[in-house]
Amino acid sequence: MKKNIYFASDFHLGSPNHVESRLREDRVVRWLNSIESDCSELFLMGDIFDFWFEYHTVIPKGFIRLQGKLATMTDAGIRIYFFKGNHDMWVKNYFSDEMGIEIVNDEKVIERSGKRFFLHHGDGLGPGDRKYKMLRKIFRNPVCQWLFSIIPPRIGLGIANWWSGSSRAANHKDEVFEGVENEWLAVYANQILLKEHYDYFVFGHRHLPLDLILNEKSRYVNLGEWMNYNSYAVFDGNDLNLKYFEKG
Repeated sequence: MKKNIYFASDFHLGSPNHVESRLREDRVVRWLNSIESDCSELFLMGDIFDFWFEYHTVIPKGFIRLQGKLATMTDAGIRIYFFKGNHDMWVKNYFSDEMGIEIVNDEKVIERSGKRFFLHHGDGLGPGDRKYKMLRKIFRNPVCQWLFSIIPPRIGLGIANWWSGSSRAANHKDEVFEGVENEWLAVYANQILLKEHYDYFVFGHRHLPLDLILNEKSRYVNLGEWMNYNSYAVFDGNDLNLKYFEKG
């Protein structure tokens, strides 16, 4: 019986170029092949693509191996959830219509085996970063999305790909842990704990694998990314563990 629940984020497929992205996509598909036999649910928690925008009849080309694998998994009865990240917030209904994947706009709260999970990509949470929080509201505004959609795909996707080329994923910026008091998603999680208990807070976005104890009953897990770490988390019904794929 399939019992494990898997969490991964920040594949950033498409970045920094086609060759490196294809190698990363192949690695992701190998990972999905390796977990398929015991996976009951898969949470893809944002920035799966370095850019994604769905026109009415057009989607970004490429990534066909990942899409084929996800379709195979949903056809086999595995439930898959796709969280909108800051790079792929313009996902609409393509994945749900074609593959039965559930699209998650913001946070999702789940309970499994008596454990409560607070799940979110991680962008726009916690203190600071007011500039991005303002941009996030603009980019997620339906009117702004409609205005972008009337730009011909060749131009619109070209602009977007140029924009994503300046991202930290494309430029391989290394993230550094500077203590739990400076970890803004941990600060956010502790604020939530003042109101309500969760056993696990699981985020992406940070690009640094982390497993931090918040209190005697709660942990903060960041999923890292797949440019450097190939990191993910798995819940086996008893505990949540951070792991690494194809790491010696």
